[in-house]
Amino acid sequence: MMAEVLGLDAGGTKTLALRVGPDGRVLELRSGPGLDPVAGDGPERLRACLAPFGQPRAATLGLPYHGEVAAVSRWQAEVAVEVLGTGARVMNDVAAAHTGAFAGAEGVLILAGTGSMAWARGPKGEHRVGGFGDLFGDEGSAFWIGRRALAAASRQIDGRAWAAGFADTLCAKIGAAPDTLIDWTYAAADRRAHVASVARAVSALAGQGDATADEVLDAAAAELALAARAAAAAAGWAAPLVWACAGGVFADTRVLAGVTGRLGLAPCPRKLPPVGGAALDAARRAGWAVDEAWIAALAADLAARGVT
Repeated sequence: MMAEVLGLDAGGTKTLALRVGPDGRVLELRSGPGLDPVAGDGPERLRACLAPFGQPRAATLGLPYHGEVAAVSRWQAEVAVEVLGTGARVMNDVAAAHTGAFAGAEGVLILAGTGSMAWARGPKGEHRVGGFGDLFGDEGSAFWIGRRALAAASRQIDGRAWAAGFADTLCAKIGAAPDTLIDWTYAAADRRAHVASVARAVSALAGQGDATADEVLDAAAAELALAARAAAAAAGWAAPLVWACAGGVFADTRVLAGVTGRLGLAPCPRKLPPVGGAALDAARRAGWAVDEAWIAALAADLAARGVT
């Protein structure tokens, strides 16, 4: 068995896999496309993703829908052990992100990437809020933002709304024409990721002063703050709320400011990114002496590689 651990973080957009040595130094970092069961990524895709890593001392995989959809959770766990050995463990990708953000301590993590969820650990244990998927949940996520923006554009295109300009500017940003927006949206092979990509255009338009784009982002911030408060209450947290954030949606300063204003204080810095949280969990299960210096070494190595 190799003297290393493996951490993996997968979402709807991308996957990061990390090999780490006993000193907390990064041995290898790989990136690839997302592993999204909703988009048809099944056992073979996961098996192929894990095949290059052999059987490390321990491995933790943060995977979407684990613990949420029974059939998906079952094959995720089976494939992990089959390929990586008995030291492999699967957890929900947001649980891995929480472990990274707080290094296993208490707090509330708001994750808003392709999907969204709030995950809290407090005096009453762990609780999650949101994450019900794109059909009727994931409020505040990139998919939710993209869907709201496309809906607003469609209402302008066919005359149900009269706020000038948004439909044309959004379509120009995403490379579609108003009369081909249906084809642009529904012809995509991975429709969830395709719609989520619209969030970047919404962010750009809000930065240019577009009122409709700004309204969509403010609504996203409201939903994310609501999820955080609900998760905190269930976990037994009282004010002031210790929270952190992760996911591409928070790259938009308006969303971050909107959540911060609603929660009343700024987020605390994350100790590790989600893939680092998975590696941290694996290292502890491997029996390594994981301390603040170990965590700092891993964080520095990841930051040097552009993973924060």
